[in-house]
Amino acid sequence: MKSSEKRAVLTFSDATPGITLPIYQGSVGPEVIDIRSLYGKTGMFTYDPGFLSTASCQSAITYIDGDRGKLLYRGYPIEQLAAQCDYLEACYLLLYGELPDRDQKQEFVGLIANHTMVNEQMHLMLRGFRRDAHPMAVLTSMAGALAAFYHDSTDINNPKHREIAAIRLIAKMPTLVAMAYKHSVSQSCPYPNNALSYSGNFMRMMFATPCEDYEPSDVLVRALDRIFILHADHEQNTSTSTVRLCGSSGTNPFAAIGAGIACLWGPAHGGANEACLGMLQDIHAAGGVARIGEFVARVKDENSGVKLMGFGHRVYKNYDPRARLMRETCHEVLGHLGVDRDPLLQLAMALEKVTLEDEYFVSRKLYPNVDFYSGIVLRAIGIPVSLFTAIFALSRTVGWIAQLNEMMADPDYRIGRPRQLFTGTVLR
Repeated sequence: MKSSEKRAVLTFSDATPGITLPIYQGSVGPEVIDIRSLYGKTGMFTYDPGFLSTASCQSAITYIDGDRGKLLYRGYPIEQLAAQCDYLEACYLLLYGELPDRDQKQEFVGLIANHTMVNEQMHLMLRGFRRDAHPMAVLTSMAGALAAFYHDSTDINNPKHREIAAIRLIAKMPTLVAMAYKHSVSQSCPYPNNALSYSGNFMRMMFATPCEDYEPSDVLVRALDRIFILHADHEQNTSTSTVRLCGSSGTNPFAAIGAGIACLWGPAHGGANEACLGMLQDIHAAGGVARIGEFVARVKDENSGVKLMGFGHRVYKNYDPRARLMRETCHEVLGHLGVDRDPLLQLAMALEKVTLEDEYFVSRKLYPNVDFYSGIVLRAIGIPVSLFTAIFALSRTVGWIAQLNEMMADPDYRIGRPRQLFTGTVLR
């Protein structure tokens, strides 16, 4: 962050003296006005519900240009990473700032493999949950509970502790997600097989049984790995901001990640792909592909209250670059498995075609987003809808950790304390 030659001058319509505020310029993106001295000089706060116009930190991890549909991890376009890297290479990049060389990757992969198992007592803890508990409820509890089992990496102010916690979280999250799923279907969860890749090992834990092993196809493993890469980080979104805010209090890394998982559970954030599949199920129940025209007409009717889930994005005003990559993966997976075996997948492809050709959606830039395609891919692989958000949490864990590490190393870091515009009774 460097100071701009420009200054912002704030003037008032009454006799309050005006003030000059510094402006800072990042390496790319909008300039920011530094308002830290505003309250001290004027006794006023700014009002910005949802923090839509406020930079809460400076970061060098992920950059989004929503108008141009660009997403960069540490300067690398997401298109390059998704095509040429695997998930653990992307993890290394987010954590350490550079892609690993051959030796660094081998060491990192080995380190992750050494920590894939969880303490055996966590299996006893899992039995305390109802079988029909939502996987996100289980995952939130289990991730936070890691702090009860790994006391040697709970000091968030210790960089070594944070690094150990990072390795443990990345390694154990697939195991925890698979445990939550297996518990819901009354099956025992296989122990990790460290001879497999990160994504291959996860799929085996998900779908193998004691009486029959599971060998995932290369196409499906690569598709899942790409989902992990595309969801690994996304700048200062709601859950990432939650992890930063939680960590700013000095709590341990496991608790901060648990808070991020809880935030991600919301249908407006991590639950979007689950909501998208729910929409497709409703259309299917109403008549399927033959009724898409009626559904689209109701979406266009502002008074109908019908929403098109999985289309458009809060940040991207152009085509979501992750969606373009996920679309390719989606069609590759469906071609491998055969789309005609699932009427919901047929319906999704038909809806995609209509919206990409309809001027109403094109003019409003309501393109299919990453949630639309990732939900279809996950369903095709065989992952139940209730587990979609847990997969998202697994993917995003490395981004949360990278952001947490960056915040703790920032000399400007302070405990988060938003202000308010009080409108209640003054005194009684």
